[in-house]
Amino acid sequence: MNRLTFFLLAALIFCALSLVSAQHQARTLFVAMERAQSEEKQLDVDWSRLQYQQSALGKSARIADAARTQLRMAPVMAGRTQYLSGIALPQAAPAPVAAAGASAPAGEERP
Repeated sequence: MNRLTFFLLAALIFCALSLVSAQHQARTLFVAMERAQSEEKQLDVDWSRLQYQQSALGKSARIADAARTQLRMAPVMAGRTQYLSGIALPQAAPAPVAAAGASAPAGEERP
């Protein structure tokens, strides 16, 4: 009977320590999950803010204003435009000839 009592006491202590360890691990995982959810919410807020900023920066009025103020650009005026002469662009190659078996255009006969 003495051995059985010692064995049951050892099993009880082992189960108690196992329960405490499992509860500690559960609490640790819960805290980590809460932190991850908080970080997810913050990233969603940052994403929304960045999308708003991107749409605001892409507006043409803002781009035109930045071009005038920061880059000191001016709209194109016919009097200030300079045209270059003497530059010859290469001619495009002629279109390839249609294959011999292709059908002739409407109104033409085949030889």
